[in-house]
Amino acid sequence: MAVDNSGQVDQPVPENYENLLDDYSHFAPPAADEVLQGVVLGVTGKDVIIDFGYKSEGIVPIEQFQNPAGEVTVHPGDVVDVMIEHGEPPEGYVLLSHTRAARLRVWDNLDKAYEEQLVISGHVLGRVKGGLAVDVGIKAFMPGSQADPRPVHNLDSLVGQDIPVKIIKLNRRRGNVVVSRKTAIEEEITARKSATLEHLGEGAVVTGIVKNLTEYGAFVDLGGIDGLLHVTDMSYGRVTHPSEMLHVGQEIAVKILKFDRSKERVSLGIKQLEPDPWDTVTERYPLSGRVIGKVVNVTDYGAFVELEPGVEGLIHISEMTWSRRMKHPSKVVKPGDQVEAVILEVHPRERRISLGLKQLEPNPWTTIDSRYSVGSVVEGRVRNMTDFGAFIEIEEGIDGLVHVSDLSWTKRVKHPSEVLKKGQIVQAVILNIDSASHRLSLGIKQLQPDAWESYFQHHQVGDIVHGHVCRLASFGAFVELAEGVEGLCHFSETPGYSGRRGPEPPPLAVGQEFDFKVIKMSEAEKKIGLSLRAVADDEEKSRLDDYQRQAHAATTTIEEVMSLKDRDVE
Repeated sequence: MAVDNSGQVDQPVPENYENLLDDYSHFAPPAADEVLQGVVLGVTGKDVIIDFGYKSEGIVPIEQFQNPAGEVTVHPGDVVDVMIEHGEPPEGYVLLSHTRAARLRVWDNLDKAYEEQLVISGHVLGRVKGGLAVDVGIKAFMPGSQADPRPVHNLDSLVGQDIPVKIIKLNRRRGNVVVSRKTAIEEEITARKSATLEHLGEGAVVTGIVKNLTEYGAFVDLGGIDGLLHVTDMSYGRVTHPSEMLHVGQEIAVKILKFDRSKERVSLGIKQLEPDPWDTVTERYPLSGRVIGKVVNVTDYGAFVELEPGVEGLIHISEMTWSRRMKHPSKVVKPGDQVEAVILEVHPRERRISLGLKQLEPNPWTTIDSRYSVGSVVEGRVRNMTDFGAFIEIEEGIDGLVHVSDLSWTKRVKHPSEVLKKGQIVQAVILNIDSASHRLSLGIKQLQPDAWESYFQHHQVGDIVHGHVCRLASFGAFVELAEGVEGLCHFSETPGYSGRRGPEPPPLAVGQEFDFKVIKMSEAEKKIGLSLRAVADDEEKSRLDDYQRQAHAATTTIEEVMSLKDRDVE
């Protein structure tokens, strides 16, 4: 026994007093709308018998424990929530409701989640007007704008999925609940981002999940923050599209190349996790060495050859063949070809290797001096023509130029097409050989003697020559004396030309033929001066000389007759 301060004596408390209180409390009826916990005692064809702790057993219609397929979801021994249900119970039992109790329990949980802004799980049931129906214990509504932080173009893709949501509106009296997946995801992203930003730094190697692929690279989720893995940083080798190496959802290790904390921009790389093959390229590819590679790309200016992953060389079009007639590299190689080439240049800093194909064959220009000589006649095909001449291929890799001035002795050729045709087989004379510069000068007119040279050899000043007027100029007439040889007869050298100023018909006409006197010759300038007046003067002088000779002869005859008469008189 014990005495308190008031003098009263405390009676001893029986040890099983609390147990007695628990036992007798079961005789008190449960409060209205009180959620009770019971234990499943058995399952019949129509009901589920439950011990709910009030010295009596309750019964719940079996339909409340069946799934949509009609299967019973509880077994003896399971603990379930129930409430007293109003109505006539079967004899010896209390009518209970599991549905009302579960619903009330759900609302309690939803109230707590709404007040504390907790993230809960929901199951997307299907599409409804303006959004989706989501099961969170009761049917809730999720607007389409709340489905994801980014616009979702196909809400049906979420149907059937279990998703995290937060309650953004709740009205228990009306039974309305509005949820948001967007808010839940953003909260998760923010939390992950904060944790990620604390550990990010340039040079660090981190793990991420491939989130999206584009033409230029891949976006990798590093944990609430996305980094860009550019296609050029995926491999030292050639990657046409990121899908050749990655797929969405793949977990990869990446190296942080650049990190702008203020803008939350991260540049990533995969190839930087491996040694750069260009660091030791000079050791593996010495100059003049031969290599075998695969043609990966052909352009207008050459072909790129992969020597190993990450190392490519360029065969320039000029290094493919000794011949200059090739128009496009595709005439020699195509993508996928295995080719052998010679290493011409290696530049590790510029990541450039120059290769050559033609160097596998001897250079025909190195022996051209021993195979051809100046003055010899060669034959070839007209390969190309320009304003200044024509290129003639006399053998594979050897082209010679016939300058426009070396096409004809007689014609004034303005363009090679006046004399030659592309593809035509022609002969030419070698005029000069420059093997060092890979230049060969040819001439076609040199196959024939120079008409001017021949004409000057057989004519001189004072000769009378015959010709026809072929064209007129303001100062005189050009006269063709022989094929390819022309002379000029100035109008002042024509009879009757006055030389007055003003309009005056030319004294000569095209097509007229005359005898002309050569009054000037310049072989160096290929000029011949002619005079029609000199011919007339010569004829006049000749007639005068003839007359004088005839007069002199007549005088002599008369004198002789008179002398004879005088003799006869004597």
